[in-house]
This record gives sequence, structure tokens and C-alpha cells, in this order.
Amino acid sequence: MINSSDILQGKILIVDDQEANVLLLKQILHGAGYVAITSTMDPAEVCELHRKHRYDLILLDLKMPGLDGFQVMEGLKEIETVDYLPVIVITAQPDQKLPALKAGAKDFISKPFELSEVLLRARNMLEVRLLHKELHHYNDMLEQRVQERTADLQGSYMETIFTLTRAAEHKDEDTGSHVQRISYYSCELAKMLGLDNAFIDKIFFASPMHDIGKIGIPDHILLKPGSFTPDEWEIMKGHAAMGAKILGNSKSPYLMMGAEIALNHHECWDGSGYPHGKRGEAIPLAARIMSICDVYDALRSKRPYKPAFEHLKAVDIITHGDGRTRPAHFDPFVLAAFRQNHQTFRNIFERYTA
Repeated sequence: MINSSDILQGKILIVDDQEANVLLLKQILHGAGYVAITSTMDPAEVCELHRKHRYDLILLDLKMPGLDGFQVMEGLKEIETVDYLPVIVITAQPDQKLPALKAGAKDFISKPFELSEVLLRARNMLEVRLLHKELHHYNDMLEQRVQERTADLQGSYMETIFTLTRAAEHKDEDTGSHVQRISYYSCELAKMLGLDNAFIDKIFFASPMHDIGKIGIPDHILLKPGSFTPDEWEIMKGHAAMGAKILGNSKSPYLMMGAEIALNHHECWDGSGYPHGKRGEAIPLAARIMSICDVYDALRSKRPYKPAFEHLKAVDIITHGDGRTRPAHFDPFVLAAFRQNHQTFRNIFERYTA
């Protein structure tokens, strides 16, 4: 809260080319208890002085040689671009008062000076200026607290995500390296598609949760070395909906995208996927990106039903098909980005394979 002491310590600059006027204003202000008073008779010095000292009040004569008060105010407005311009103009010409206010001055003092008018207008101006600075400081503090709270919240989101992915790793010893690679594939592919930083950030942390629903799949099915029976396959496919249920109903943008990916990453562009047979753009973009990343990594990895394929063979299967995997499964734009940048996938696989 602003008090009388704060006002009396406000920094004041007097600008007038007449020494008698400067001395009179100093005398009036000093007599009222103001302690931080500076003056200049050279209007060309004003902007540099204000840039250095950030005065709380500038008493500015309008009619001066060289630069007049209007020109000085134009220079000050380049310094106080978002702040309150703390100028009271001094003039003996009544017709200059309105133009001065339009030019940015906040008040005016008439010549010849009247002690009561100078003190009243100076005090009012300083109080407003100091309140404005206090509000600005409060807003800065509030913004800092919001940023700190956002960082704390994001930290909580990350902790939740890492806990969930660690839980999935306990179900499948190959999951750890796989989910790490998936993060980087998805992030890089999103960049290739020109998506914004917010989306890229979310998909990096959300994509590792794509198979979180496998926590609910019995081990004798999840870890079965041979082919699934029709009934087992139906249970296995249930991991998509189960993952969405585990991650759903969260306010976290990461978990929301994670649920979206978990539910839809086995959907296919041509409508041949599961669990709902969605097609085309009905499949969320994050899931369309994740889908091709998941298939690439699966092709590069050893599975009970197949050996690990080399990079170029995996690329050939994705881009030309092998019966089980077909190009029609993928969003054509995502597929094109993958095809043009497939070496990035190779580099990620090699870097993040234990």
C-alpha cells in the first residue's frame, strides 16, 4: 500500500530552460518534504536521464529551445512502451493544455506557479505512478507464481506418466527400450509434419503410454510365444480400450493425449483396424503418428512370431506392404513424411537400443 513516505521519496525530474523556474519548483517541492529531486535545463538530456533513473514524475516545460516538450514526450514514449508516462507539462499557454494531454501528458501546471496547485498535482501524479508500479510488480509476482505452479503441475504429470510406463515394463521386459524409442519417433515425426511445439511436447510424453492397457492382459496371453487363438486375440485387442480407460478422465493434457493414442493406435486409415474400425481423419492425428512409429519399431524388434528386420526391410514393408502390413493402413501424409525421413528412425533405433 502506498503511504506518504513512499510519495515523498518518489523520484522527480524538473525540465525547464529557465533557471528561475527550476529553482522555484525545487524550493516548493523541497519545502513539502520531497527528497529525490533532479533537474536539467537541456531537454535533449531528458530521455537518457529517464532511461537511467526511471523517474516517478517529470515536470516538463512545453516551450523550450532545441527540443520542445512535445518532442521530449515522443522520445519518452519510446522508453515507456507499456508503462505509465509520468509527465506533468508546465505551460503559460492555456490552448496548449489539450494538445499536451493528447500527446501523452497526464496533467498540467499553469505558469505562473501556484504553490498549492504544484503540490496537489505532483502528489496526485506520484500516487498514481507508484500505484501503477506496485500493480506491475504484483502482476510480475503473480506471473512467476503461475509459472512455478505450472512447473509443479507438469512435474506431477511426468511422475504419473513414468509410474505408469514403469508398471507396463514389469509386464514385458522389452517394453523399456521400446517406449523410449517410441517417444523419439513420435516427436520427430510430429516435427516433420510441421506441428506446433505444444503438440510435439505432448506426444513425446504421451506416446509411451500407448500399450498401458496391456497391464490388464493375462500373462499367459501377453507373453505367449505362439499364435493366439481367436478368443485370445479378442482378449489381446482389449488392451486398447483398457488403456484408454486407465488414462481417461484426467485433466492432464499428457494423459488426455495418452488415452487418445491408447484407444486409437491400432486403428487403420482404410478402416481395417480395431477396436472401432475408424477410418481416415476420424482417427486422431496423434494416434495416426503413433501407429507408424509402433509398426516400424515392431518390425525392427524380435517377436515370438518373427525375427528382427533390418531398417531397409522395415521401410519396404511399411511403404509397399507384406500382406500383414499395408500402406493403406497409414495416413498418406504421415506415410510420406516417414518415407522422406526414414533415416531418422534408423538413427533413433540404433541410439536407443540396449
